[in-house]
Amino acid sequence: MRTTILLLLTTLSLTASAQGETEERPELQLTLGEVIRLAQERSPSAIAARHTLEAAEWNYRFYKANYLPSVTLESNPSYSRSINKITQPDGTYNYLEQNSLSTDLSLSIRQNIALTGGTFSVTSSAERLDLFKEGESSLTSYSTQPVYIGYSQSLFGLNSLKWDRRIQPVVYREACKQYNETMELVASQACNYFFALAKAQADLDIASFNHASADTLYRFAQGRYNIGTITENEMLQLEVNKLNEEANRINAQFSVEDQMQSLRSYLGLHDNVDIRVVLEDSVPHFIVSADEALTLAYEHSPDPEYFKYRRLQSDRNLASAKANAGLKANIYLQFGLTQTGNELKSAYRDPINSQAASISLSLPILDWGRGRGQVKVARSNRELTYLQVEQSERDFKENVQRIVRQFNQQAAQMTIASKTDFTAERRYEVARRLYLMGKSTILDLNAATSEKDTARRNHISALSNYWSLYYTLRSLTGYDFERKEKIEYGPHPDLPQGEEVNTIRTRVK
Repeated sequence: MRTTILLLLTTLSLTASAQGETEERPELQLTLGEVIRLAQERSPSAIAARHTLEAAEWNYRFYKANYLPSVTLESNPSYSRSINKITQPDGTYNYLEQNSLSTDLSLSIRQNIALTGGTFSVTSSAERLDLFKEGESSLTSYSTQPVYIGYSQSLFGLNSLKWDRRIQPVVYREACKQYNETMELVASQACNYFFALAKAQADLDIASFNHASADTLYRFAQGRYNIGTITENEMLQLEVNKLNEEANRINAQFSVEDQMQSLRSYLGLHDNVDIRVVLEDSVPHFIVSADEALTLAYEHSPDPEYFKYRRLQSDRNLASAKANAGLKANIYLQFGLTQTGNELKSAYRDPINSQAASISLSLPILDWGRGRGQVKVARSNRELTYLQVEQSERDFKENVQRIVRQFNQQAAQMTIASKTDFTAERRYEVARRLYLMGKSTILDLNAATSEKDTARRNHISALSNYWSLYYTLRSLTGYDFERKEKIEYGPHPDLPQGEEVNTIRTRVK
């Protein structure tokens, strides 16, 4: 029984394998530019970057709304039926049943004042109270506040509105620039996937070509061996070459499948699509000035904005510690009109003045140095942050200059690798013809084959390094050196002038 099951499973497996071999899968040929465009539209990193930017936009809108007036309509109706203890005119208590319904409605307008950190409010409200008694009609009364003007202010506390006005635009600018940088880093990652598959496909092409050539040479050598023009050792060497190339072809096929799956997954493509990457040997030729790149990086990179944010945040923390350590005072002023009546109209007739003012003070007398300690810690953290930011700025500058040097050098390496690839290909053809004519040895042919394969791989590696450095440089500087224009995928408002947030664009260059 077990043998029958094994035979059945083997038969089904062979049948499925045969069907898979006969089924033709569509092939999608993609250039590097097309892979980058797909990655910037569909890759998980690009999608996450768009969501992050959208969240940053809404956070910025929330910050801007704090400086605009807010209008609120409130109502808190309540019904109560209970027995309560009521104080009588003679000072005694009596338990009475109370059945009441209270309804109210208020409309208030509030405006935060960024200069002082206070809040100005205007409120209008009305309340109705219905008392129900068994066997009697309900008693209705109204209380109105046609207008109430109030102002609350913390005298010595932290003015968060002022600090937000300094910090939040920096945070949003960083988010916009971070989105541009992320999209360029997505392009750089797409380059890595693209050239990983290109290298695997080149290895497969090399192995297939070498296997076909080795098979041809081996068949040719058999005829020469039969007539005694070559030794047995040379013929065996050709057979070993053929077997090695066959093994290389099998390994290269597995590598192609792995790299293809990685690229498909990154681009969000279906598994039933084969991808063939198309290499373009031409690259833009230009030299980047280190000073120009550094200027562009300070203007477009999110890192300088992050450095500024860290400094401002440390300053805010120090100001907050100082505010919490000393005298704290809050004032509240209110002026308005109020009236009551048995009817709603009478509750608005001849309102009387109503004023209220309050001030709260808090001065730590003995806190065992907690407030002073918090200030010292905040000041120490501020100095440490400034030192760390200065070091980060130096590292940022050195990194930009290093990438510029590597890119300029890689452009020269590209020219050398391209010429070497072309020359090694020609040398192999010459060595192969000479061997077939019997004018060179198998060692010369093997050396030419190895040089040809190495030159081809080095050419693809040089292309990979060039484009990876190119998009890394673009991500650092936010600038397209080929088109000589600023890179901008999303909103990039001129925040210091107070312009409103633009609608998010996901335009892909």
